[in-house]
Amino acid sequence: MSGLCGWMGWQDQEHDRGMAARMAAPLARFDGSTLCPLQGGRAAAVIAGAGDTWQGNGLLVALWGHPTMLDAALAGPAVAQGVAAVLAAQYRNQPDPQRLCALLHGAFALALLDERTGTAILAIDRMGVHPLAWQLAGEALLFASSADALARHPLARTALDPQGIYDYVYFHMMPSPGTVYRDQQRLLPGHLLHYRQGRVETHPYWRMAFQEEGGRSFGELRNEFLAQLKYSVGAAAGGAKVGAFLSGGTDSSTIAGMLCEVRGTPADTYSIGFAAEGYDEMAYARIASRHFGTRHHEYYVTPDDVVQAIPHIAAVCDQPFGNASAVPAFYCAQMARQDGITRMLGGDGGDELFGGNERYAKQHVFARYERVPALLRKALLEPAVFHFPGGERVRLLRKAKSYIEQASVDMPARLETYNLLGRYGAAQVFTADFLAGVNVDAPLAGLADTYGRSAARSLINRMLALDLKITLADNDLPKVTKACELAGVEAAFPFLDDAMVAFSAGLTPQQKLNGTQLRWFFKAALKDFLPPEIIAKQKHGFGLPFGVWLQQHAPLQQLASDSLSDLKARGIVRGDFIDQLTGRHLQEHAGYHGTMVWVLMMLEQWFRSRPLRGA
Repeated sequence: MSGLCGWMGWQDQEHDRGMAARMAAPLARFDGSTLCPLQGGRAAAVIAGAGDTWQGNGLLVALWGHPTMLDAALAGPAVAQGVAAVLAAQYRNQPDPQRLCALLHGAFALALLDERTGTAILAIDRMGVHPLAWQLAGEALLFASSADALARHPLARTALDPQGIYDYVYFHMMPSPGTVYRDQQRLLPGHLLHYRQGRVETHPYWRMAFQEEGGRSFGELRNEFLAQLKYSVGAAAGGAKVGAFLSGGTDSSTIAGMLCEVRGTPADTYSIGFAAEGYDEMAYARIASRHFGTRHHEYYVTPDDVVQAIPHIAAVCDQPFGNASAVPAFYCAQMARQDGITRMLGGDGGDELFGGNERYAKQHVFARYERVPALLRKALLEPAVFHFPGGERVRLLRKAKSYIEQASVDMPARLETYNLLGRYGAAQVFTADFLAGVNVDAPLAGLADTYGRSAARSLINRMLALDLKITLADNDLPKVTKACELAGVEAAFPFLDDAMVAFSAGLTPQQKLNGTQLRWFFKAALKDFLPPEIIAKQKHGFGLPFGVWLQQHAPLQQLASDSLSDLKARGIVRGDFIDQLTGRHLQEHAGYHGTMVWVLMMLEQWFRSRPLRGA
């Protein structure tokens, strides 16, 4: 995966020789990246053509990623000397962390260590493509791109955090800044950490600034969008042997088509199918491939593939991760790697920038209820619906009741109305001893905190800001980057180019969600570029038919059964819940309850891949 790791404020002659290499080993285990030990061996950057370093006179600058400098006075020197060297010179002239980080554009993780002043600056990019975990151990700062690397430092504390495990089961991933470890945190997207002589503070150096007034013509916006899209795809492709994920949705199709245009040759595109009714989207991928003339590669994932991939997916993730789509993403990337592809372009971010998720339209409908005068709601509508004689037998009234109940929940808690853990009930899932160390309200409080940070006035932009963190940075980006790491390829995301992000922020709310019409501007701007079938297609994605296969495939059943049986012994999940889940619940609705089987199975698989810390 490449990355960064190291420390500040700790010296031990007996241990620090070779410590950087030992920490860096997990970062290079899948792609054999080259290790660049720095600053007397006290920090390391693992570089596989995906980073830049500079050091001298007690100062170290290490960058992971391909950031650029848009400042005209710095762009030329950055190309000639390297971004890290220019950043070091800027730091010497004006050591302001916020200004320094704001100079960088693109996906990156930064570690700047100044031994003369005992100062360190850590930062990650605005969208959170490249993660960075950190821990304060006494007065020493430890950091790494992966918790697995950080844990190799002798000062690292790796006690598991029950709250982190609870949050994982709630969200099916680990929301940042938290981790599964009690004393470890991760930087939020667009945030920096400033360490000075044993003390740290974290704060944002960038925030999403929505400009909701509009005023520009559609034609002007369309021309700028297409030009920026072409630039973003070209920059993401770089000089690598590149391919593109192609699910057949609007985002992946757009990236694939633009890659053909940028390169002037047919792009290599990769798709995954499933031999399960209602899950296979290969037909749309083929439509997009024919339309753009790509060299298309297909693979149908089988239940045996899933059994084989599960332990490896768990092992490559430094936090418990329960998004089952990581499996098809891995087989897609593996297929590309076998063809010699070194970088894969993903369409991730399009939904969160341009308004493409179905819940945006749904919440728009719920928001209409908030505009009904309170007196009318409380005195007339709600009594009529909730107290109508025999109302439970009238379908229309049942739907009205459900609508009012959901619309009455404040945002963003309303987004979690159908949360799987919430439906089961925490006390039914977890043991009493485990829950004693957990705040069950913390997940919703975290959502509310993130939602409240946005200065956007419109509902759609507030939801987009939330999803840029929760759905994209915490879920979709780790899914793709870890799947690609496991396959030995690099991932890049053209929609997350900083200029593209800024362009999307300048669209009006109506241009993103026009009534209940999703991503209105995006589809209108690409009407003559994308096939009409793709424009009209309902969103689907790389959903894995795990619940269906779990009922039919004996090896998958055995793996799930063994995993959940071992999980019982950890004192986290109630044994009777596991029995009920794998028995009656799964028989009643395999697709619905199979999701929780997957989440708990992957938790146990993660424990198994880290026996010293997970036992």
